[in-house]
Amino acid sequence: MLLPEDQESNIIMLATGTGIAPMRSYLRLLFNDAAGANADGTRKFKGLAWVFLGVPYSKSLLYVDENEDYAAKYPDQFRADYAVSREQKNAAGQKMYIQTRMAEYADELWDLMADPKTHVYMCGLKGMESGMLEVFGPIAESKGLDWKEYSKAMKKADRYHVEVY
Repeated sequence: MLLPEDQESNIIMLATGTGIAPMRSYLRLLFNDAAGANADGTRKFKGLAWVFLGVPYSKSLLYVDENEDYAAKYPDQFRADYAVSREQKNAAGQKMYIQTRMAEYADELWDLMADPKTHVYMCGLKGMESGMLEVFGPIAESKGLDWKEYSKAMKKADRYHVEVY
């Protein structure tokens, strides 16, 4: 799973547990490492990077301090949202999984995914794939689309990257 070459791409990252490892590498390249900087020190990346991390307990959240630093330095380019399934619930009283958290931003995320410059990266537990269907299936249907076909088209366009177990 490689990042897009277009520095104006938007990147939605979904991770559970150890699936955060490649996302952390992406974020370090985009917002921290010298390889992601121009000669004048500005960052090459000009898009939005939005990470969703799901874990069972808050003590399992990794790299929150780094994410807070990116959010402070790049407020228009970086967002992080967490889903802590054994400690958080949504307004309907359901456990807070990645798809539950994403549902809070479903329309905004759908609009991002409709942009051909947006890429989705998913790494971690296989349940995230069905979670995407749960969140975006109804939105796709309301627009006369089928989520499974839509996500296949994104994969074919090399915009939907999945590494799950």
